[in-house]
Amino acid sequence: MSSNPAASTAPATAPASPATARLTKREKQWIVYDVGNSAFVLLSTAVTPIYAQSLMPKDGNIVSAWGYAQTIASLVIALLMPLLGSIADVQGMKIKFFLGFFGTGVVMCAAMALPLTWLPFLVVYVLATIGLNGSLTFYDSMLIDTTSNERMDKVSSHGYGWGYVGSTVPFIACIALIFGGPALFGWSTEACTRASFVITAVWWVAFTVPLLTSYRQVHYRATREHLGAAVRGTFTELGGTFRSIVKNRPLWMFMLAFFFYIDAVNTVISMSTSYGAQLGIDSTQLVVALLVTQFVAFPCAIAYGRLAGRFGCKPMIAVAVAAYMGIVFFAAFFLRTAAEFWVLAILVGMFQGGIQALSRSYYGKIIPKDHANEYYGFYDIFGKTASILGTFLVATTTSLTGNASIGVLSIAVLLVVALVFLGLQKDPTRATRTETAA
Repeated sequence: MSSNPAASTAPATAPASPATARLTKREKQWIVYDVGNSAFVLLSTAVTPIYAQSLMPKDGNIVSAWGYAQTIASLVIALLMPLLGSIADVQGMKIKFFLGFFGTGVVMCAAMALPLTWLPFLVVYVLATIGLNGSLTFYDSMLIDTTSNERMDKVSSHGYGWGYVGSTVPFIACIALIFGGPALFGWSTEACTRASFVITAVWWVAFTVPLLTSYRQVHYRATREHLGAAVRGTFTELGGTFRSIVKNRPLWMFMLAFFFYIDAVNTVISMSTSYGAQLGIDSTQLVVALLVTQFVAFPCAIAYGRLAGRFGCKPMIAVAVAAYMGIVFFAAFFLRTAAEFWVLAILVGMFQGGIQALSRSYYGKIIPKDHANEYYGFYDIFGKTASILGTFLVATTTSLTGNASIGVLSIAVLLVVALVFLGLQKDPTRATRTETAA
């Protein structure tokens, strides 16, 4: 708890359910937001870059323009979230910040359908991405208000799992519209692509309503009556939180491990399609393989949550990191054909959702609940800035060696460093898990 006398935690509205019990209504209403926002994530991965390229002049470079757009969005969120997260830890503020970022994201997603030239389009996309990632920071911290420590792995895993499979529904509809719309409706491919942005925005809103109507902030550091004092003390609180993180060896060691392994995971996701294209694999095969990843990730993410309940969260994270090392070696030395790219897609799907879900829930277990948003703000810094190092490492290694396979292999360095930090970190949840088992 905070030393602030205003800090408080409201009583839970219901007794905690056993880890093996079925999902509660409240947990399900939290989970479905993953279904909503994941549709935008998937569309941004597969369709948006291609559409942005079609808007650019022939001598334009979409790779660098897209890279700058992603970097700007990541840096804005990394800089804003600790500050806004600290304010959001005041009673009733979390949902307001979530609603603000969600609203920005969904409006900008729909605005991407406007007839825009390439630069205004990228600006609107950056704003939509900032809205998405900002909402996700507050959404992640809502996990501690939604369920108990014992059920976090299960609930978080279900969120990622249903997010993966749910996002394919509007995505398939959008792809069908883009390819079949010109013949069925007489629309241009460009018009069909614009319509896909509106479809995605509507889907995003529909699966956010349950969370907005059900969420209640249980943990907070100050009441509404002390909002002014809490806001004035935000920078002091941030400094105190940073010092608390530095003093908490298990926490900062995990955060460093997370920085390196999530960087590797994000790099594998972001670079796999371009790597496959360079190998000469057909673009249709690449898009279908991306869908395969989503479907495989659904049951595997949920299974990972169950395995974490049996073997522990941290050991399962370490297993996923080791598995990603195998994936990187496979991509570097064996990936040459479309069939092998499908194997890669399946392997990534098996561990991608699990490592993301357990990272979110494990972090939620080892931080102070009344400062959750503030801590998740720092978590977001590590997660968003980690999106830069891996791609830079791959690009630089490839440029120096002239070999894309060696560039991909360089990702393994990040995973080795992550495993070292995980091995040295003392698991704060281990004692609690042992006591529960006993």
